[in-house]
Amino acid sequence: MDERIDIITKEGNPTEKTALKSDAHKNGWYHNTIHLWLYTTNGEILLQQRSHKKIIHPLLWDVSTAGHIDAGESFLEAALRETKEEIGLALKPQNLQKIGTFLHETNYGEIQDNEFHQVYIAELTVNVNQLQPQEDEVEALKLVSINEFEALLSQSEINHHFIPTNKSYYSFVIDQIKEKLDL
Repeated sequence: MDERIDIITKEGNPTEKTALKSDAHKNGWYHNTIHLWLYTTNGEILLQQRSHKKIIHPLLWDVSTAGHIDAGESFLEAALRETKEEIGLALKPQNLQKIGTFLHETNYGEIQDNEFHQVYIAELTVNVNQLQPQEDEVEALKLVSINEFEALLSQSEINHHFIPTNKSYYSFVIDQIKEKLDL
């Protein structure tokens, strides 16, 4: 779906302009996305395998849920909507904790992806088998321990598990979840 999104400056400030997501990617216009990482109290993190239909990084494992923020939508509204759409999980705003903002500037041929990831974490309180992956977005879901995540990440340049250019971002998320769980 080619949704309409808010365009922001390279510094992350509003421009009061909107555009189709495809035009933003074609022209390299900066915009916001949300990333929500779900974790369990026993130190597991929910990973999403990107659909084989995705243009960018198909079948690699990544953030629990993520997506573009619709024009006029708040970060929290987008996080809640994307989580419900992608994995069928309804959360409340108070369930989410913002842990940071990351600038992601990458070129994928005809796509110039200039995004500010608005990053949140939340506790996963249901069994992973109760989640309902959105077919066009999600190939599979799995829980991994923090130790397993770190081991896979240490080999990400050669194991084709994660997006290798996101290594420092993934490490930041792991550290924030460890801090939240007091590990």
